[in-house]
Amino acid sequence: MTPGQILAAVLLAMTISAASTWQVQDWRMGKQLAEQGAQFQTDLGLVSAAAAKQVDDEQSKRQALEKMLATSDQQHFRELSDEQRNQARLRDRLATTDLRLSVLLDATDSASGCNVSAPTSTGGVVHGARRAQLDPAHAQRLIGITDAGDQGLIALRACQAYVRTLVDRSG
Repeated sequence: MTPGQILAAVLLAMTISAASTWQVQDWRMGKQLAEQGAQFQTDLGLVSAAAAKQVDDEQSKRQALEKMLATSDQQHFRELSDEQRNQARLRDRLATTDLRLSVLLDATDSASGCNVSAPTSTGGVVHGARRAQLDPAHAQRLIGITDAGDQGLIALRACQAYVRTLVDRSG
């Protein structure tokens, strides 16, 4: 063998050795990458499942809160409509003189200068403090004022219930 042939044989052996080494490394790296890919898919599946569960939990909480608020809103509407019906009935009774509003008079207050005589009724069974009846127009205005106040109190209770519901759900 000539030195050129020996050199060619050595170069061929080195090339075959390098190629086989690269092939073995490629198989090892391929296996590692496949294992890492499988682990990544498993981890991704677990994270996705946890995120989906969290979304479901939050949606359930939101739906429960919406249901509670809807129930509270229905109760508020019912209270408000009942109160409005009662106020309308009271106004109607005042307008038809079926009902009269009166105020107590302080018989000991001589400084007021109000000398309203007590009504004399022959068939009355009410004994006690002296009273004066209010003019129906004034009584209507008083009922309007109390109606607005009652509606305000109902709205306040509804707002307080709403805030309590939100605070209870967040805590």
